[in-house]
Amino acid sequence: MIPAIVLAAGASSRMGRAKALLPIGDRTFVRTILESLREGGVTEAVVVIRQGDTAIEAEVAAAGFGRAVVNPRAADGQLTSLVAGLDAVDGPDVSAALVTLVDVPLVTARTIRGLCTRAAASAAAVIRAVHHGRHGHPVIVKRELFAALRAADPAVGAKPILRAAAIEDVEVDDPGVIEDVDTPADYARVIAP
Repeated sequence: MIPAIVLAAGASSRMGRAKALLPIGDRTFVRTILESLREGGVTEAVVVIRQGDTAIEAEVAAAGFGRAVVNPRAADGQLTSLVAGLDAVDGPDVSAALVTLVDVPLVTARTIRGLCTRAAASAAAVIRAVHHGRHGHPVIVKRELFAALRAADPAVGAKPILRAAAIEDVEVDDPGVIEDVDTPADYARVIAP
């Protein structure tokens, strides 16, 4: 089984408001992502949030899929959110975790399904979505890296562990994998008609 971890515990300082709750079409970023995960065949998902993010928690509950997990160490960096997510989804039947960011809301269900299928067949420890040679999200991390991620220094993050592992890049026809929305200008671009 490959559960999903949506990282949504950032401070959204460049955006000025919670990215998870930004509307895109008739849904929020977090709801859009959860629907794509469900339609992509993911059976379990968690959204890692900051302590006190009750509006995001309520939006996750309203989505009818996934559950919110509070990271009490969110200020210590993104790795602490990844570890909180791993701790929430890990179990004996979990072979890997699909990790994505709340600020990458446009990934399609087809891409998610394709990455999970490829992960099941690949010997690589990391499966990474790539569009026109640029890597983005989601990233699937196999169980063999879970312990190293849990033991890593939050100040350094996950990148050294992931870069040292065998990575398989999967080219996808989905520009959403590299559409990272961090600023008001990014947001204006993705919602433009």
